[in-house]
Amino acid sequence: MSYSSASAVVVIGGGVTGLATAGLAARAGYHVTLVEKLPELGGRVGTLTGDGYRWDTGPSWWLMPEAYDHFFELMGTSTARELDLIDLDPAYRVVTDSYPPVDVRTGMDHVAALADSLEPGAGDKLRAYLDEASLTYRVALSTFLYTTFTSVKPFLDKEITTRIPLLIRLLTRSLKDDVEINVAHPVLRMLLEYPAVFVATRPDRAPSMYKLLSHTDLIAGVKYPQGGYYQLIRRMAALAEDNGATLRTGTVVTRIVTAADRVTGVQVLTEAGEETIPADIVVSTADLHHTETALLPPRLRSVRSWRRKDPGISSIVALLGVADPLPSLLHHTLSLSDDWSPDFAAISGELPGREHSRSVYVCKASATDPTLAPQGCSNIFILIPTRADPSIGCGSAYNDTPSPTVEAIVDEIIELVATRADAPALASKVEKRFTIGPADFASRYNSWQASSIGLAHTLWQSAFLRGKNESSKVKGLLCAGGTTVPGVGVPLCLISAENVIKRLRGDSTSAPLTSL
Repeated sequence: MSYSSASAVVVIGGGVTGLATAGLAARAGYHVTLVEKLPELGGRVGTLTGDGYRWDTGPSWWLMPEAYDHFFELMGTSTARELDLIDLDPAYRVVTDSYPPVDVRTGMDHVAALADSLEPGAGDKLRAYLDEASLTYRVALSTFLYTTFTSVKPFLDKEITTRIPLLIRLLTRSLKDDVEINVAHPVLRMLLEYPAVFVATRPDRAPSMYKLLSHTDLIAGVKYPQGGYYQLIRRMAALAEDNGATLRTGTVVTRIVTAADRVTGVQVLTEAGEETIPADIVVSTADLHHTETALLPPRLRSVRSWRRKDPGISSIVALLGVADPLPSLLHHTLSLSDDWSPDFAAISGELPGREHSRSVYVCKASATDPTLAPQGCSNIFILIPTRADPSIGCGSAYNDTPSPTVEAIVDEIIELVATRADAPALASKVEKRFTIGPADFASRYNSWQASSIGLAHTLWQSAFLRGKNESSKVKGLLCAGGTTVPGVGVPLCLISAENVIKRLRGDSTSAPLTSL
């Protein structure tokens, strides 16, 4: 089914997916109104300031540059014109409890040399592993990401049919098993397995097709937008408005309005009271569980049961202003346990009495962008994976009374990171501190079970098994974002928005759009 470009579109949610959807739809000729419940745009891609420090509160790894480049091209511009991207070299550092620190540089030769230095003879094995990761990435881009899964024709292409044995192996073997067949050194295994966290799951539950993530950081490289990740939100909002979209903040959607099982608008609540915004098409980029269970009556819900779905992981975020340059921390640092099995057990709810991982990610963006902290100081972001559970509590960033559990976990992790990185000033010279807890993700973003990025990318929640971007019960209702296809992460959210346009046009191909 296709929709006239003269249609009125209401987009629910002002995060990356919502802004991308609004911008693309407006540029394609639709009459677009975006509504966001918070007073600011960006959703999980937020920003916070205090006493001369500035932090991104959400995503900070700039990976899959092709997705950004393609989005900006569709919007009539370019990434280079909109943002000032810096290549990070080294891409990141790995520190552990007992192994020497490892600096990871991008490119096959650098990564193979690192592998040989840690495990003699592993370089060639890693080359073969990364060649397959790069192939998997290319196949995903050409076939499985830019699609609405409304036709089997793209999957009968020779590129797919000739690789069926490979695809079966990638889907039936876990990432953990695939990595451990190829390398033995614990740090190498960590390098190749940790990306599972970025798709909201654990290495033994992620299909090995997610080895494609190793292509993005180890081969394609890691970049950083000067001024912070929130610069992306500012530019996306400006482009959407320049193309005619209306962006409304402080506007809470309370109901998707229907007549004869067809969308007619959305009911919203603002400081001025209730109103109904008419619409021919509604695109919800809100959490799918919230859309289905809070905005629709039971008879119009497409998802029958959530009992067997995996919400993924949640997170505690620590935002620290530290009166020290902290030279032992790079822009990106992975601070990992020597044995992280208990970490994954904890965030999976399998370790009673412990709800968080001690393998964490640390960002010191002030290493690249000195405008983010006073001279000689550091802005530190620590991402602590937790189980998806709002009862862990909230942080201090948006609340007067943070959860003691959240604050105690942050205290513990600060000490741990400081010890692993040989950076005692991280613990002793914190002069500004904010925290974000799982309950903040639940309250601010209506995320199911306080999931911090979206449904886990397990086998049964990947590709077409993840769902579809059009309601089966309500005509004119579409969805996009990290809780639907193609998945979590900013690049996939940009692609998810483009797939909305493909759905509106009745386009069942698997190739990216060439124009709007």
